[in-house]
Amino acid sequence: MNRENSGYTIIYAAVMVIIVALGLAFTHQALSERQTANVNIDKMQQILRSLNMDVSAADAQQKYDELVKNAYLITPEGEKVEGSEGTSPDDPAFSTELDDERAAGLPVYEAEVDGSVKYIIPMQGTGLWGPIWGYLAVEADGSTIYGAEFGHQGETPGLGAEIATPSFRKQFTGKELIKEGSFRSVAVVKSGQTAAGRDYVDGISGGTITSKGVDAMLLNSVGKYSKFLMNLNAAQ
Repeated sequence: MNRENSGYTIIYAAVMVIIVALGLAFTHQALSERQTANVNIDKMQQILRSLNMDVSAADAQQKYDELVKNAYLITPEGEKVEGSEGTSPDDPAFSTELDDERAAGLPVYEAEVDGSVKYIIPMQGTGLWGPIWGYLAVEADGSTIYGAEFGHQGETPGLGAEIATPSFRKQFTGKELIKEGSFRSVAVVKSGQTAAGRDYVDGISGGTITSKGVDAMLLNSVGKYSKFLMNLNAAQ
């Protein structure tokens, strides 16, 4: 074929476009699978931190499989959704996010630590600069907090970002979500202040808006599970 011919140029360009497109598609597929796996591992690590266990990415899958015995979706009334059980990333609970309006229910994880059942529920909210989120591990009584984990997208280092530190998270251990037969959540207040009729923790100094975001997240996200938690509490 005459390389000076315009037809050769068009064919050459078309072949190169196809080769590059195939290469990009293969690379995207390979990286996408790896990225999804990393996201799943990170989620497992967060769930484990709510159980007061900080494990490496390499050990997260094994520890998660060891401790998380069941996972499922529940209705707003606190009833388990039929056919939603399963603990793997492909199962309904793991793959469901709280802000998904099409979701068939609310995700719950059941873990067993030292022979005791813990119920882990996800949380989502808004901080000063963007989304905040977390997981709350609750004892079998549906009220006592066993552990907490918080994350953020872009809160200020040294201020709002402190919600992700162990010192902030550890304040929640032992706090009660249910008081006098009613769901009350746990308040996040300025140091030195209290919250009438509710258990509370100290907010972040200098991170007032982020602290208020965590307070609202606990009240609203965990509040979606209030009937489920109340049912657990009533069964004790």
